[in-house]
Amino acid sequence: MTRRNLMLLAAAGSLALLIGAYIFQALGYAPCKLCLWQRWPHWMGVGVGVVALIVGPYLLLALLGALTALTTAGIGAYHTGVERGWWEGPTSCSGTGPGLGGMSGADLLSLDAPVDIVMCDEVAWAFLGVSMASWNVVASLVIALIWFKAMTRDDDAVAGA
Repeated sequence: MTRRNLMLLAAAGSLALLIGAYIFQALGYAPCKLCLWQRWPHWMGVGVGVVALIVGPYLLLALLGALTALTTAGIGAYHTGVERGWWEGPTSCSGTGPGLGGMSGADLLSLDAPVDIVMCDEVAWAFLGVSMASWNVVASLVIALIWFKAMTRDDDAVAGA
């Protein structure tokens, strides 16, 4: 496989994960804050693939693509730890907030408080006991390996063979 094809495969992998995330969202599995954070690097990976298609499969683009995949894998690993209670998550979407004791009477009576917060420390869906965040880690590491394979590919040597 050429460098360009590997880069397009990796970008397509990120796009497939994004499509899957939006399908789950359409089925009623609302994303939490950390789920949304995991999507941004995938969008960047898709963008890198588009740029590689237009301007060429440059080594620097492959490196950038690998970094996007490793970034979303890192966020997914952090999210997995939050879900499993290994560490605290963001107070805005975890059960580790200050609680009612830190709220004023006006805060408690306010109707402006958000009611549809999706908790980051609760697993909304799992397959084989593995959450979506954990599956994102696995898939993103595979995508990163494809980006790294693209980096090691020498298209000139392939064309001459």
